[in-house]
Amino acid sequence: MIKKRTRRPQLWAWERTALGMGFKVVAGVDEVGLGPLAGPVVAGAAVLPLGARLAGLDDSKKLTHAQRLSLDRRIRRHAVAVAVGQVDAGEFNRVGMTRARQLAMERAVAALGVPVEYLLLDAFDVPESPLPQLAVVKGDSTCASIMAASVVAKVHRDLQMIAFDRQFPGYGFALHKGYATAAHQEAIRFLGASPIHRTSWRRVRELMAGGAVAEVVEIDEFADPAPAPAG
Repeated sequence: MIKKRTRRPQLWAWERTALGMGFKVVAGVDEVGLGPLAGPVVAGAAVLPLGARLAGLDDSKKLTHAQRLSLDRRIRRHAVAVAVGQVDAGEFNRVGMTRARQLAMERAVAALGVPVEYLLLDAFDVPESPLPQLAVVKGDSTCASIMAASVVAKVHRDLQMIAFDRQFPGYGFALHKGYATAAHQEAIRFLGASPIHRTSWRRVRELMAGGAVAEVVEIDEFADPAPAPAG
């Protein structure tokens, strides 16, 4: 039996529009890791051939770690260019969240090594960049280039956090990737802050001072999606 490919041409609508405006090199850009209590902010940037076949490409938060790893390899194989940029916790503490996001994105674009002419970004623009750009609402689930950038950024950051788990044992970085789970908050209360914690954040300082663990109210972006029920 021949399996039919699932194609979603609408995922390339923003790229087609930009190319139709005369821009020859269009990059998708997205960042991950704004919300955690620890670790870097990482941005990915990707220039893809229009209509590149990347089966399974989706919002990186909806994919399992294994799916993201597989996609990351295929994205890098098919991309015209792909790169990451990041801001570590120390710099984050100095410049703040908004500037950290901008710097990570700027660095990712600069690292592409190709003459980018137009940027497609997920929701937020990069005001310091001289390049024409468009902030796409929900771009990480509706625009192929942004989705690819998000996958690359998330894989890069997750692997760093797994490595940090070995370097700074006891915090559980490999499990929660730095997000504010109850277990992570308890670890900060007991162990204090590590060199990769964002001590500029009040929540971290409160925990360092023995403050109570707060309820985790945000979606656990770090967690793999639950498997679909059998049957």
